Amino acid sequence: MSRTDAALAHLDAHLDAAMSRWMEWLRIPSVSAQPAHAADCRRAAEHARADLASMGFTAEVRETAGHPVVLASHPGPGTGKPGPRLLYYGHYDVQPADPLELWTSPPFEPVVVEGKNGKRVVARGAVDDKGQVSMWLAAFRAWYETTGTMPCPITVLIEGEEEVGSLNLAPFVIAHKKELAADIVVVSDTGMWDIDTPALTTSLRGLCYVEVKLTAANRDLHSGVYGGEALNPINALTRALGAIRDAKGRILVPGFYDNIRDISPRKANQWASLGFDEHEFLGDIGLSVPVGEQDRTPLERLWARPTCDINGIWGGYMGPGSKTVIPSEAFAKISFRLVPGQDPARVVENFKAFMHANVPADAKLDFTIFGLGEGLEIPTDSRFLAAAEKALAAEYGKPALLIGSGGSIPVVETFRKELGLDSVLMGFGLDDDQVHSPNEKFDLRCFHKGARSHIRLLGELAP
Repeated sequence: MSRTDAALAHLDAHLDAAMSRWMEWLRIPSVSAQPAHAADCRRAAEHARADLASMGFTAEVRETAGHPVVLASHPGPGTGKPGPRLLYYGHYDVQPADPLELWTSPPFEPVVVEGKNGKRVVARGAVDDKGQVSMWLAAFRAWYETTGTMPCPITVLIEGEEEVGSLNLAPFVIAHKKELAADIVVVSDTGMWDIDTPALTTSLRGLCYVEVKLTAANRDLHSGVYGGEALNPINALTRALGAIRDAKGRILVPGFYDNIRDISPRKANQWASLGFDEHEFLGDIGLSVPVGEQDRTPLERLWARPTCDINGIWGGYMGPGSKTVIPSEAFAKISFRLVPGQDPARVVENFKAFMHANVPADAKLDFTIFGLGEGLEIPTDSRFLAAAEKALAAEYGKPALLIGSGGSIPVVETFRKELGLDSVLMGFGLDDDQVHSPNEKFDLRCFHKGARSHIRLLGELAP
């Protein structure tokens, strides 16, 4: 029996223990966006540190200006050729669970329930990203408990601020370049094509996140006394934001589409061959009519074209009953998903100019930037991607698809810029995992086969 086969058999025999560690981690409400959960974020980091230390890693919880990171390393077998050094990245922080009333079970009390693909775990962080990190931690343990070591040198970086923009991670990476030196980054924070078809993500959209504050009068006003004369900030803000998109779905911020490259004919043909069912995709969420650029295909809109969305808007009286008030302030949060060729800083400056041009003279605008990240392409001709393709084909009995992702993983670009490293994005999430929504879940089949795939990947890369 090969070392890989022994590790696979060990994982299968000890799957319940791997699930128990995963579910224990899920019980920690490590919500990075909410200061009340700062201590929980530290507990989640300590949980990961202890898990890694129990497998022979030198593991520490390191401080940042925000939530701490976990940094761990293992030298590998220490004999003969060491093989490539791998840097595994993940995050322990999770999104807020609101609205709580829509959960079928408490978000931080994981439960195993039946679903269309068999058993699934329902909890906040089930898949994003504690479940996917727990897969490769289970793969590490299988190797460690069957061989006493790791198959090659491994460094692990698990952060606690991915869900709030990873603002403190880049400074940490820059300050610890020597410790993070590697040949490739391995990330599991992406998805499969479907439950039976593995995928490797080769493109990611970037992200700009902006909050806008519009101020008018120096105090809230009586709408009977001032209505029809004084500027209403909510009216002004919604009018300006409503002018961002035209009837054909194009975004009207000046220069927004400058320098964007169309996808290659080869990629366009490959995506067309996938048989993506747009109506089924929308039907699963109770919708039927697609939006976005009408002259683009559905997968282009999802993976290769930029977007602009209002993520929140508020102002004025929002309590029970009525209050006839013209508020002095209104607020909105706006996100832009960006593709390669777009400069995030330029997009923000052009958005500011657009807003100033579309509000009345008495409107005062203030902008807060929560994150800037570029879209990127992953090379498809590396030996590391080839190893991942081989591992997935062996596990699933079919080739992995090379797909795009509409989401953003800002640290992938940080690793490229600061460490000169590309990434293998080998994820096992599904479209119906309800990431960032109530009743987030991860199918046990995905967890199990994901962990097995990581065991196989390590076997492919071992010397």
